[in-house]
Amino acid sequence: MRQIVMDTETTGIDPREGHRIIEIGGIELINRRFTGRTYHQYINPEREIEAEAIEIHGITNERVANEPVFAQIADELWEFIRGAQLVIHNAPFDVGFFDHEFRLLNAARGEPKLGPTADHCSVLDTLKMARQMHPGQRNSLDALCKRYDVDNGQRVLHGALLDSEILADVYLAMTGGQTALSLAGEEARSSGEAGGASGIRRISRDRVSLSVTQPSEAEWEAHRQRLDQIRESSGEVQWDKLASAESPH
Repeated sequence: MRQIVMDTETTGIDPREGHRIIEIGGIELINRRFTGRTYHQYINPEREIEAEAIEIHGITNERVANEPVFAQIADELWEFIRGAQLVIHNAPFDVGFFDHEFRLLNAARGEPKLGPTADHCSVLDTLKMARQMHPGQRNSLDALCKRYDVDNGQRVLHGALLDSEILADVYLAMTGGQTALSLAGEEARSSGEAGGASGIRRISRDRVSLSVTQPSEAEWEAHRQRLDQIRESSGEVQWDKLASAESPH
């Protein structure tokens, strides 16, 4: 499955008032893995950026004065996102701006027409997902970073590419971050690491016994909290199956 984790920065909050996109960032995931492929572009919005918006993202009129306008980058952006699932925090905001830009472009040049976004991409709103998973709690990107132990120390001001990278980590944690571990195990088995083609290594019965260190109560509590997070997002964890299998009947 191909996903693009995306974020935008804009001149203001409402495209119906003529506000435009000034920065786009996107991170590509395939089957929940980072591919290394990204999209990042500053854009000249052909209008002034509101002072309140500059306070949020720090992008000034001077910074984007010599950047390309949306019409110059639209086709490259469209090829990057078309057919993917877009993962966006507060998706109606960003998708609304994309569709506004596409409408302006289509009206100016006629063909080929781009958009609407949802006709060519599926959209997953992580804010809506977070509100369902954590009702009554703060679900901003910063709050989710704290909840899922995602490092956002570099996030002083909003920035489209940085926020996309952070959101990708949050999204993977929200939806059960065990996938990468299980895939890594599959790769090791398929490549025959640690024990030949079958992935099995025989261990001598005469080996020295290893000491077992029991976890502290604080470590057990952290473990239980992490399992609860995974159960909330994916419904079950392998630990529950193992514990059930080992319990006396």
